[in-house]
Amino acid sequence: MSEIDNFDIKILNELQENSRQTSEVIAEKVGLSPAATQRRIKKLREDGTIKKEVAILCPKSLGGRTTLIVQVCFSCGGAATIETFKQQMASVPEVQQCYYVTGQTDFVLIMTVKDMKDFDRITREYLFSNPSIGRFETIVAIDTFKEGFKIPLEAA
Repeated sequence: MSEIDNFDIKILNELQENSRQTSEVIAEKVGLSPAATQRRIKKLREDGTIKKEVAILCPKSLGGRTTLIVQVCFSCGGAATIETFKQQMASVPEVQQCYYVTGQTDFVLIMTVKDMKDFDRITREYLFSNPSIGRFETIVAIDTFKEGFKIPLEAA
């Protein structure tokens, strides 16, 4: 990754707020020409600073979903067990985020499911069937009032 300057930070803040803005609109807001803004955005994409640009969907518009936070604790296993679990979770579409963490819990999963029957299927397939998992605890989200991946960036 290349060095980030104040213009890059301003551009990144604009993109985090609305990635569909044109380079002309962003350029006006950050004080650069549209061509310079386009070059900077291209560089930020190519060097991996911008990992992905996605659409955030409204679950209610799609029939509703349930968000779950699942804490997974392993009772045994080593590096190979951890890597296998990471690969498995990366392939499960319902797992939106997966964190390998410190403390009493080994992994924290953020999941979205159609219903609890859907969650039961996933737990049977990936959690109960894994002999290295000692236990897991599930927290059901009642409501979502903030979501996103915005990283607070401040220009110098």
